[in-house]
Amino acid sequence: MVITGGAGAYGTYSNIKAVYGEGTAAGAVAAGEGATAVLALVLLGLTMLGQPSPLVIRAGLWALPAAASVMSATAADDPGRTVVYALTPMGMTAAAEGAAFLARRIVVHRDGRDAEAEARAAAVVQALAYHRARAAHHPDEKVRNRSARQSWKLAKKVGVGDVSLGARLVDVQRERVTDGADAALADMFTVTRAVTPPVTPSVLDLAPHLAPDAPTPSHDGEDTQVTDEETAPEEEDVTPVTPPPVTPVTEPVTGAEEEPAPDAAEPPVTLGEVAAVTGVTVPEPSVPLTDTQLIVVLRYLRYSADPPLSYRQAATAFREQGFVGAESRVRSAWGALLSQEETA
Repeated sequence: MVITGGAGAYGTYSNIKAVYGEGTAAGAVAAGEGATAVLALVLLGLTMLGQPSPLVIRAGLWALPAAASVMSATAADDPGRTVVYALTPMGMTAAAEGAAFLARRIVVHRDGRDAEAEARAAAVVQALAYHRARAAHHPDEKVRNRSARQSWKLAKKVGVGDVSLGARLVDVQRERVTDGADAALADMFTVTRAVTPPVTPSVLDLAPHLAPDAPTPSHDGEDTQVTDEETAPEEEDVTPVTPPPVTPVTEPVTGAEEEPAPDAAEPPVTLGEVAAVTGVTVPEPSVPLTDTQLIVVLRYLRYSADPPLSYRQAATAFREQGFVGAESRVRSAWGALLSQEETA
């Protein structure tokens, strides 16, 4: 870069010397390339110190070589030389801007911050805050409208060129992609081990505990409970024996004084005990149930009364006690329960 700037200065000196003499050429090089070299050193030093460069320095890096280019162009004799003479002084600008850019990137790499980008971001945010406040509270409606439009234009510049902000956004996106990939791989490669279902006890094993005096029910094809009628034994031809009179211990009660029959006793087995015997978690109302839990609940409800409940009665009690389950699943569980009873 130094060689490029020096070659541009020598070319400018040679071009102007042929027309205006050595003194004028030396002054032009000093005012153009020399001053540009000074500004380039200032810009390089500020960049290495991590400080933003003033606007006047950046403008001087382009204005001074441009003036030298115009002076060189006037010294040319033909259009070809005019173009060459005009481009020669701009070598110093390219050298200064290249050195400053490289130094800025080195500072960003070492310190993790870009002073130029931070200065621009601060200016944009400050202007945005000002225009938003003026758009909200200025008494003149036209001024408010101009500030509102200006704030939208400034909003597009927020974060532009901020290297640290870009790195942070990339880190955030990288974490999200990593989490998504981890969830996808876990879903694909997680092996679910087959769990052997617990052995459900037969109805003959639970019936003595659920309803001590209830007979084992049977069902017809339409899922209707049928109770077998007891067949009276045949009478033998024997001589009747008249028993001796027995004095009753308790006086008989007349029909008017007969007390109502007591309510049926509560079932001796709770739902938790039925679930424990089956080997499943205690079913809870308002919680989705597994197929085995559905069978446990229906078995408990079926033998909670004497005689055992039918499907419609058990389904009604199932809903009234707050258990949830689709009608098809409840009916399927009821069929499985009856199949277990018939197998037993």
